[in-house]
Amino acid sequence: PLMLTIYRVTGATILCVIIGIPIGIWAAHSPRVAHVTKGVCDTLQTFPSFIYLIPVIMLFQTSDVSNVIAMLAYATVPAIRYTYLGLLRVPAATIDAAVASGATPWQRLRKVELPIAFPEMLLGINQTIMMALAMVAITALIGSRDLGQEIYKALPGADTGRGLLAGLGIAFIGITADRLIGAWAMQRKRQLGMA
Repeated sequence: PLMLTIYRVTGATILCVIIGIPIGIWAAHSPRVAHVTKGVCDTLQTFPSFIYLIPVIMLFQTSDVSNVIAMLAYATVPAIRYTYLGLLRVPAATIDAAVASGATPWQRLRKVELPIAFPEMLLGINQTIMMALAMVAITALIGSRDLGQEIYKALPGADTGRGLLAGLGIAFIGITADRLIGAWAMQRKRQLGMA
């Protein structure tokens, strides 16, 4: 169950990043897109996590795919929001210097804006992992076979050992990811002279 949880959370996180970062970049460069995106993100974060299971069950029944899609709907928001905020916080003087040097918009994004915003984007990926892990216990209701299911099985019989072991497994994944990504973000900030 631990390995299945890691596999599922990793897959969901990769998909969240693939979807969320381009949307965050688009929103940072278009006020109209930013307005719509912020509204959608606020709405998605306001919904109780159980709500995401309803359309997933209707469309995909109970399967590994439905579990990942439920995680995806819940956990994409931080990837979008932190990318957007990271790009907005790039100093205007730095962007002006890139423009004055003759950089095209694509070169400016790739060589100036994204490297400076990267530490904040890493924090967004960290939050994405945490939100995907939070959904592990919820997706147990639609037949997952990971640590969430172990928690779900432990509830009716008050099986403290089983529930505690599954909870510690989820915490282990979260703490490990947090420490690794936090260290990487701090290293990047030092390299950029931001810390």
